[in-house]
Amino acid sequence: MLTYGITLERDTNKSWLATCAELPEVASVGEDQQEALLNAIDAIETAIQGRIADRQPVPFPQRVKRGRHPVTMPAQVTAKVLLHNEMLKQNIRKAELARRLGVHMPQVDRLLNPRHASKLEMIEAALHAVGRKLELRIGPAS
Repeated sequence: MLTYGITLERDTNKSWLATCAELPEVASVGEDQQEALLNAIDAIETAIQGRIADRQPVPFPQRVKRGRHPVTMPAQVTAKVLLHNEMLKQNIRKAELARRLGVHMPQVDRLLNPRHASKLEMIEAALHAVGRKLELRIGPAS
């Protein structure tokens, strides 16, 4: 799972500003810390979506440092980031992935969109098409 460390600071207007060191484009606010952290999840998804659209790698989070607040992205977003980064690593374009999967480009666009609810089977097929497999495990709730 992608768990980013979020820094919370009081803003000049008494709201809370949330930022993420690994994704400098992430900045969100909230009236309290909980709202700022919730808004940070949305901001991270937006940053990921932008990086995928620009064919830029999505950085993996570093260990959450003391004083930062952990924000864990949904499993599906994590799987899509892993697929995207693997495609970049192997220089596989969306058109090539569509060809390997036997689907049309809009399906690949949706598959790589972190805000689109894709079927797990499709994500697995895409990973298989780039020579990878999805492995799941259960850990303690945090």
